[in-house]
Amino acid sequence: MGTKAKTPNEIRKEGIKILSRELGPTEMVEFLQQYDMGEGNYTKERHKWLEQVSVKDIKEELRKLKE
Repeated sequence: MGTKAKTPNEIRKEGIKILSRELGPTEMVEFLQQYDMGEGNYTKERHKWLEQVSVKDIKEELRKLKE
């Protein structure tokens, strides 16, 4: 009697379902955030990005989006 191997996506979905059921949605999210903290320093990097963009650039991008 063999069992079919699950795909990584199936395992992930089942895991999320179990975590949500056992911990509740809020604690499930808090648990998952422990394992995906990202990398780098967003605040410092953000200043570098913003220095390169002018108000004129933003207005032009908004104009393009409206068209």
